[in-house]
Amino acid sequence: MARTTDSDLAPHELRVLVAVADTGGFSAAARALRLTQSAVSHSVRGSERKIGAVLFDRGRSGARPTPAGERAVAHARRILRLLDVLTAEARGAARSDAAEGPLRIAAFRSAALHLLPPVLERLRARHPGIEPRVRIVREVGRGTAGEVADGKADLAIATLGGSVPLPPGLVASGLFEEPYALVHAAGHAAPRSLPLVDWAENCGSYTRDWWAAQDWIPKATVEAEDDGAVLSLVSGGHGMAIMPALSLVGAPDTVGIADLGPGRPTRQVGYVTTSELAGSAVVRACVRELRATAVHLRLAAGTLPTAAPA
Repeated sequence: MARTTDSDLAPHELRVLVAVADTGGFSAAARALRLTQSAVSHSVRGSERKIGAVLFDRGRSGARPTPAGERAVAHARRILRLLDVLTAEARGAARSDAAEGPLRIAAFRSAALHLLPPVLERLRARHPGIEPRVRIVREVGRGTAGEVADGKADLAIATLGGSVPLPPGLVASGLFEEPYALVHAAGHAAPRSLPLVDWAENCGSYTRDWWAAQDWIPKATVEAEDDGAVLSLVSGGHGMAIMPALSLVGAPDTVGIADLGPGRPTRQVGYVTTSELAGSAVVRACVRELRATAVHLRLAAGTLPTAAPA
């Protein structure tokens, strides 16, 4: 039997690291864990000694993870989640129903609105023991995949092939490719003459190259926080936008959607999880429903908005 060494961190030490990072201080972490502040401080010092690195910058305003601390906390979250999965799957296997327990999903706004609802409905019907927990995360920078890398989500709905490489230890798979379209106020005679309304989002290299090659696209005069705000501004006649199909599901009649032609840019939407959780029952169950829903999105007539030629 393998024996622990003095450098091994115990689960309770990992929980302390996560609590300090989440609450921003030793005192707050102590309250969250129902420990004394001295016990939290002692635990953190012990972890730092075992790891051989300072994990938190201490100050009057609290404690913030150092770069080494950020890495340690991310691993701690993922290890603690694996321990939870171990327990849930062992209990489920004993009852011949291994898919049970929490399932933390990170999704960008349009995926949460239009892709996840049928997935969650089917998941609950087939696996009532699974408890989905969804967080909407802006798909910029590390985006939803970063939530998985940091141990805050088990699975992410993400844009694949973007400028930010996938963090190590993660696995990804595509679900579908959605085209971009020109969006403008309905009835406008010359939508390409309108000012551009834009928002920050992750997109693939092909989309960025396409965008750079279009001399008719002006510099954005209005920047919005998300695609919902863009659609509202476009509907109100404040400009035109170039948006992916998933963002246009259920677009109001006041919005016109024009096809950008055969060379139009596309966005690949897929899922991201960790290599350890990819084989877990809860993640595999969710992936099956995601794939089934993606097929429906691709094949069902009228699911994604149709567009007239620009």
